[in-house]
Amino acid sequence: MQPVVAVVADIREFENYSWHCVPDQYVKAAFNVSGVLPLLVPAFGDAIDFDALLERVDGVMLSGSKSNVHPSNFGAEPDEKYEPYDEARDATSLPLIRAAIDKGVPLFAICRGIQELNVALGGTLATEIQEAEGVMDHRAPTSSEQAERFALTHSVKTKADGCINKIIGGEARVNSLHRQAIDNIAPRLQVEASAEDGTVEAVSVIDAKGYAVGVQWHPEYWAKTDDTSRKLFEAFGDAVRAYASAKAK
Repeated sequence: MQPVVAVVADIREFENYSWHCVPDQYVKAAFNVSGVLPLLVPAFGDAIDFDALLERVDGVMLSGSKSNVHPSNFGAEPDEKYEPYDEARDATSLPLIRAAIDKGVPLFAICRGIQELNVALGGTLATEIQEAEGVMDHRAPTSSEQAERFALTHSVKTKADGCINKIIGGEARVNSLHRQAIDNIAPRLQVEASAEDGTVEAVSVIDAKGYAVGVQWHPEYWAKTDDTSRKLFEAFGDAVRAYASAKAK
C-alpha cells in the first residue's frame, strides 16, 4: 500500500465558504515523485489528536502559502508588513511539527513550512528581507506566467557534511519566492544551505530521530524536470517508505 503523508491545509475564503485546501503542485509532486499519498489535514488546531494522527500516517509535508506565520508565535508584534496570516494553520502546523519530530515521523517543510519549523522549535522570522542592506530580492518576479514566477533564479551552497548536501550536492540553482525568512535560527536546527546573501535556504533538525528537513525554495514546481527538485522529493519518499516499513514490523 502507498505510504500516506499528512499535509496541513490552508484556510481560504471563497463565495462565503471557508475552504481547507493545499496548492496542487505540492500534492502532485508528493504523489508523482515521492510516491506517497497526500492526506489533507484540516486546520482544526488543538481539536486534532496529533499523536493519533501520526499513528496513522507515515510522514508529514508542509507546503508553502501566501500567508505568513503570525508574529505572536515568535514574540513579535503584529504589523501590516507581516500580513496575510492564517492562524488556524499555525495552530495546526506548529504542534504537529513538534509531535512529528518527537516521534521520528519523516518531515519535509517547504517555504512557509521551513518558517513554521523554525518557529515551532523556538526561532524567529524576519520580513521584507529585500529591504535589508546586502540582501537580494527573493520575491517572485511580476508575471502572469507561472513558469516565469517560479524560474530558478539564484544559487545556494550546501553545508559540506550536511544531509541536504548528500541529496543535491554542493551547489544548486533554486527558485526562492519569499519576502520572509529565518532570522534567529531555532536551537534545534542547523543551517543546511544558504543563498549568496546569507539568507538561510535549508535546515535540518539536529536531534531528530528521523528525516526532518526544510527548504525555503519551491522544489514542488519543477519536481519532474529539475534534478535538484526531483532529488528532494525522492529523498522524502525514500524516508517515508523506510519509516512505514519499520513501523509495519
